[in-house]
Amino acid sequence: MLGYLFITFIVIFCIQLIFYLLVFGLFSLSKSKSVKSSFNQPVSVIICAKNEAKNLIKNIPFLLKQNYTNFEIVLINDCSRDHTLKVMEQFKKESKIPIKIVDVTSNEQFWGSKKYALTLGIKAASHEHLLFIDADCKPVSEHWISEMTHNFSNEHQLVLGYGAYQKTEKSFLNKLIRFETLLTAIQYFSYSKIGIPYMGVGRNLAYTKTLFFSVNGFVEHMKIKSGDDDLFVNQVGTKLNTTNCYSPNSFTESLPKTTFKEWIQQKRRHVSTASYYKPFHKLLLSTFFSSQFLFWTLSFFLLSFLYQWQIIVILIFVRFLIQYLIIGYSAKKLNEKDLILYTPFLELFLILTQLFIFIKNLISKPKFW
Repeated sequence: MLGYLFITFIVIFCIQLIFYLLVFGLFSLSKSKSVKSSFNQPVSVIICAKNEAKNLIKNIPFLLKQNYTNFEIVLINDCSRDHTLKVMEQFKKESKIPIKIVDVTSNEQFWGSKKYALTLGIKAASHEHLLFIDADCKPVSEHWISEMTHNFSNEHQLVLGYGAYQKTEKSFLNKLIRFETLLTAIQYFSYSKIGIPYMGVGRNLAYTKTLFFSVNGFVEHMKIKSGDDDLFVNQVGTKLNTTNCYSPNSFTESLPKTTFKEWIQQKRRHVSTASYYKPFHKLLLSTFFSSQFLFWTLSFFLLSFLYQWQIIVILIFVRFLIQYLIIGYSAKKLNEKDLILYTPFLELFLILTQLFIFIKNLISKPKFW
């Protein structure tokens, strides 16, 4: 039996090397190229907000300071119960930048659907090129709009960006959240590079109106409450129409969850949405996770019996060395260098957390959005 498990371990090791070197390495080890573009088209920046009055007060000023010549801000009030609408109206009154407000009222057919609200906002937008950010996010620089939109071209109608989380000192949860975000970004940037875009994040995403309406917007998955970002990219993204943007000035930054309970609830929602991805995408993602889980499990099991322990230790070392290389270069690209040292510990804890979430979702579907 141990012999068969050892052979399985070797196979799992090879699968991990394929993912890290042949897939993730394309993003991690690639040189950042400055985009030389003559793009100067007008842009609509779209924010959908539900009970986000405080966040809008903090973050809209960062949008108003953007160094871009021609853009408007479309603020969508998604049935808020706080002062969100009043905050929007005050910014519109005082701003020199054009601001449109879309006030969404309750609709029984689309109750609680952010996609319905976003659709109304997209229809109200004046311009062809759309740039999305969440209400609890801010651009890290005044060049965010120009950095993201310069990736548009006649061919590229969908731009995937990076949405970072704010760093908190001496917080393991904060490191775990940012590591999971980093690993997710490595995956969606890498798969996009090899021509298999499967997701993006709504807190930093750009696409054209033409692309949106060419597939009738969110109609295909309107009944699924989440997925306005990843399910849309999963549906429309192709090798030809999708590109990445990960220059430092293109990042956005959000406040992360501060308790494990809140973060687990958020991740349960994300995992449940992933079940609607295309079959091939689900196969790739599940294969990578399974290979991670089995690598750790078989390593501990075989070492506990000291079976071929010298070979196993060497393979563990080689795998960790390659992992440090790939994640390290990626972390430098995405300004998450402080996570590199903790990679093995964060990976192990993340695997266990994801396994817990998967089992929890099998027992009961998340009802919070």
